[in-house]
Amino acid sequence: MVSDKSGAAAARGGMIDEASPVADGPDPGSADLGRDGSSRAPSRPADDALLDEYSRTVVRAVELISPSVVNIDVYKKVRLRRPASGGAPAPGTPGDESEVRAGTGSGFIFTPDGFILTNSHVVSGAARVDVTLNDGRRLAAQIVGLDPNTDLAVVRVNGAGFQAARLGESRSVRPGQVVIAIGNPYGFQCTVTTGVVSALGRSLRAGSGRLIDNVIQTDAALNPGNSGGPLVNSAGEVIGVNTAVILPAQGICFAIAIDTVKFVAGRLIKDGTIKSAFIGVAGQNVPLHRRLVRYHGLPNDSAILVAAIEDKSPAQRAGLLEGDLIVAYDAQPVGGIDDLHRILTDARVGARSTLTVLRGTAKLDLAIVPGESPRP
Repeated sequence: MVSDKSGAAAARGGMIDEASPVADGPDPGSADLGRDGSSRAPSRPADDALLDEYSRTVVRAVELISPSVVNIDVYKKVRLRRPASGGAPAPGTPGDESEVRAGTGSGFIFTPDGFILTNSHVVSGAARVDVTLNDGRRLAAQIVGLDPNTDLAVVRVNGAGFQAARLGESRSVRPGQVVIAIGNPYGFQCTVTTGVVSALGRSLRAGSGRLIDNVIQTDAALNPGNSGGPLVNSAGEVIGVNTAVILPAQGICFAIAIDTVKFVAGRLIKDGTIKSAFIGVAGQNVPLHRRLVRYHGLPNDSAILVAAIEDKSPAQRAGLLEGDLIVAYDAQPVGGIDDLHRILTDARVGARSTLTVLRGTAKLDLAIVPGESPRP
């Protein structure tokens, strides 16, 4: 026996019951028909409406910084030899010199007249540097100066129509804020990665052996070729220069803070190098006996053991001896080599200072006048 509802449906000529969920909208499998009966694609939101606020922020920042980002190709000279049987020269013993592509990196234009910031390790030892701009132009670049102690370098290209990046301020950077890294990892130009500021105030050891202070840690992905590229905030302002990644780790990358970058860039443009003080000592960090620490009231329980002294150096002229323990410089405690590096800035060059050492059980103050560190 057939139910009344089925009969009612049949009586309405197969019309769909209003309670059916399909009645709320068109059949998703059917095409929308225009007035002329032709098929019309379903309407969709504009592309901008599909982007959430985070995406729009990143897109705006990338559009602002991209015209300033460059790819850097480095060429070095190698000597070639010809095999005894003839043929093409091969690397080896002295002979003809040839330029070979030695690596790539990133950088960004920071002045309208073509000054570019990058890493020192990218362009160090280069015989020739070529820069490819965002608009496709390829220009020869001149190395203006480099500072291995902060892993920063300035190069310059000649031309017109350069768009300079806006530089931010280190004091405005906060852990957790969104950051964007742009560069050319493995030669893939204008690659964008995003992340956050993981931590501030890190220290990173440069290739010269000195510590770079106030380094930004980020989880924005960096790879070989990103070196020298900008780390920017959501406003498109550069807050750091990407410099290093811990390869075995995941998401631990570093950038030189922008305030350090501004200072170094200005000095490199003016002088071509950054001066640092030099006293001519080779040493190692050693712990101090607790009795010495208590007896002399020292704030640190470690010091620098003087292992060697360069001939005719400021340390030799000051009367420093091998075996002395350096514990202070101008009344600033020194617990290790990194502490001494932080103190020996360019402001100390030629300035009469006091080096405090332990010799045996005696505490001595030696007058010393640091010289300028030899250029790399």
